Amino acid sequence: MAYTLCSPALPTATYTASPQFSDGKFRNPVPRHAIGTWKTLTLLWRFMVDKPALASPAQPLPVQALTQAELLAAPDKSLWRFGHSTMLLKMDGKFWLTDPVFAERASPLQFIGPKRFHAPPMGIADLPPITGVILSHDHYDHLDRTAILQLAPKVAHFITPLGVGDRLIAWGVPAAKVQQLDWWQGTTLGGMRLVATPAQHYSGRSLSDGSSTLWASWVLMTADTRVFFSGDTGYFDGFKKIGERFGPFDLTMIETGAYGEEWPDVHMQPEESLQAHIDVQGRHLMPIHNGTFDLALHVWTEPFERISALAAAAQVPVVAPRMGERLDLQAPAPSTHWWRTADM
Repeated sequence: MAYTLCSPALPTATYTASPQFSDGKFRNPVPRHAIGTWKTLTLLWRFMVDKPALASPAQPLPVQALTQAELLAAPDKSLWRFGHSTMLLKMDGKFWLTDPVFAERASPLQFIGPKRFHAPPMGIADLPPITGVILSHDHYDHLDRTAILQLAPKVAHFITPLGVGDRLIAWGVPAAKVQQLDWWQGTTLGGMRLVATPAQHYSGRSLSDGSSTLWASWVLMTADTRVFFSGDTGYFDGFKKIGERFGPFDLTMIETGAYGEEWPDVHMQPEESLQAHIDVQGRHLMPIHNGTFDLALHVWTEPFERISALAAAAQVPVVAPRMGERLDLQAPAPSTHWWRTADM
């Protein structure tokens, strides 16, 4: 399936062959509910004056520092959480990085906006060569321009949904390194099969470019390991279709955080995160999109507590490693509830 790519200088691509693209925008199969101006202003006011006292931890969270030597010596089928939705995976001797955000703030401006609760376990300069960077969409808490440009010399491939790769090329990433996929399209790189799968979300990095690029979840498969990465998404029937096509999964990395009743179409409540894990036929559930930035109106530990309780009742094993702690993809250690003592 061929798509018309934009000029490297201006992300104005039209992807007329994509079923997700119409009238100049990418769209969800079921349209999002419009919040409206009054509700939007009310939400902004609540974010400014009605935050819970523990929306952020009282002190920086514990991080297990990493070295390149440790990563190189680690066994295959390893995962390290760097924060929010940034994960480093080692599979078949190669390293893969999801939604790399190393910035101090998830914001277009580094003097204002949601600030990190913790430092990354290591800096970009110390990372080993990366076979692939996998991007779910272009929001600031998932796509960090400075990090992308610093990573580019040591990354062989950037795998993105449609249009997101155009942003990278416009920023100076060599076009030969970029692959852009529509939902259900896949590619094989370094022994890894990657498939862009549906998500229910939206995109944009300014007031004028909303939904000009596509969003996606991802299926990552080697000969003996399957991992699902949800990216950002509301709950929808696409999870069952993903499970039918590609499940079961050894590990699901499922968005569980920064949710709110006011925006149910694009982020999941923990009950929905658990159901998404069940729908895709996951074995171990790893809640992500939490523990790094204050992006909602809930206490920062609430996503961990709610998903842990729900999963225990459903007899679903939850794994929630500390930042920088190694996780075995096929036999992950259960959660130690580290967040309960993080502020002590």
